[in-house]
Amino acid sequence: MTEKILILDFGSQYTQLIARAVREANVYCEIIPYHKPVEITDDLKGIILSGSPFSVNDEKAPWVDILQMVSRKPVLGVCYGAQLTAKVTGGRVEKSEKREYGRALLQIEKENRIFKNVPTESQVWMSHGDTILELPADFELLAKTSSIPIAAFEYHGDINFPLFGLQFHPEVYHSEFGKTILKNFLVEICGCSQDWTPAHFVSDTVDALKKQIGNKRVVMGLSGGVDSTVAATLIHKAIGDNLFGIFVDNGLLRKNEFTQVLETYQQLHLNVKGVDASEQFYSLLSGVNDPEQKRKIIGRTFIDVFNAEAKQLEDISFLGQGTIYPDVIESVSVHGPSQTIKSHHNVGGLPEEMHLGLVEPLRFLFKDEVRRVGLELGIPHDMLYRHPFPGPGLAIRIISDITAEKVKLLQEADDIFISTLKEQGLYNEVWQAGTMLLPVQSVGVMGDERTYEYTVALRAVTSVDGMTADWAHLPYKFLGHVSNEIINRVRGINRVVYDISSKPPATIEWE
Repeated sequence: MTEKILILDFGSQYTQLIARAVREANVYCEIIPYHKPVEITDDLKGIILSGSPFSVNDEKAPWVDILQMVSRKPVLGVCYGAQLTAKVTGGRVEKSEKREYGRALLQIEKENRIFKNVPTESQVWMSHGDTILELPADFELLAKTSSIPIAAFEYHGDINFPLFGLQFHPEVYHSEFGKTILKNFLVEICGCSQDWTPAHFVSDTVDALKKQIGNKRVVMGLSGGVDSTVAATLIHKAIGDNLFGIFVDNGLLRKNEFTQVLETYQQLHLNVKGVDASEQFYSLLSGVNDPEQKRKIIGRTFIDVFNAEAKQLEDISFLGQGTIYPDVIESVSVHGPSQTIKSHHNVGGLPEEMHLGLVEPLRFLFKDEVRRVGLELGIPHDMLYRHPFPGPGLAIRIISDITAEKVKLLQEADDIFISTLKEQGLYNEVWQAGTMLLPVQSVGVMGDERTYEYTVALRAVTSVDGMTADWAHLPYKFLGHVSNEIINRVRGINRVVYDISSKPPATIEWE
């Protein structure tokens, strides 16, 4: 039985960071909207209440019965969760004279197990518009800052389990000992054994998949990406060749990627069929310039090709998918189903009329956890840690209509860029890199000849999660070398530029 922490989400931008910090401590956790009933089970070790953009004094402020929860399990309130704890137990929470946002110096007033191995003074991160001004009876002040009188507290009233509140955000990177504080809550207060590891996940998941699937058959669309590869390897570990993988070449993959990925799948002993549908995709994309139209054509055509291949298989009962936890959280957010889930994800739009059960072995993992599970499964490091690649592939890196000739040009230029990043030890220093083929032709001189050829833009960014990104400050010498290599080796390109825009306001991809 896997121990579990529940995180009640009140809509904070930092809620996923709480979950990641808990997982890093090798404790399993799940995020649920605050309004979803909490199921108190033996494996539940504690509850964390997240922050929120709301004020506890709003007429329609999110509310939960904290005292009922703490009668059953330990509870930790973070920011809004702490303010709500104070308010529902009779304390006073008022709007701050000025919004408290940014770094603050936490001063511990009283020793407590939640501050084990935390110095008396340390930096924390504040982000709130309300302040707890008075604690009710039976509460003990644990810490303050120079600007707020109550930064941490514990309730000593007539309750069965510990109840803590933190006015700051321990989950944020800027809180120096925040993860230590969270770990103390998990271990010292909730008694978690910290045994949730990649190996533990693999064994538990394979057992669960065997029970779910039995001797039935599963079909799965593979992309060569991290999520689908790890999901397929887990399913294969459970049911062997009763998993049927379909890897579609849409003609928009990186150079030699179709062959290389199939070879890796063979090494992993996966039962995968490669389907070269590039001509079909090129034909349907001919003359199309609009990026959204490109995405829709690619998504729809993938479904058509996948369905045609799947129909040739007999007795299929399940559809495998590489859904990961951020997609699940987004679809069951505090504010209801999200409207922004990516429509172009390779298997995201498979029609419901397939009448198949879903198998999603990664639906409770974050991307970094997927990679660690992949290593545990023996998947090659290069495949697990390669840069993100857009679902529509090179179609949205060609800033015009798609032709086989343009794809070939871009594949060659991009291969030089990426392989040189790897050769010079820079690949792992950037979060994502790629080459864009621009709808610009310009005059150049090569030897005694004048040329009129294409321009490519190199794009490399640093980022944590892709939500924001800064352009990578690659060495001039490196950029000069790559430019020379592309112009000298790729006939049809005579100019190379480097994109130095950040996200926001720009995006990582150009379309």
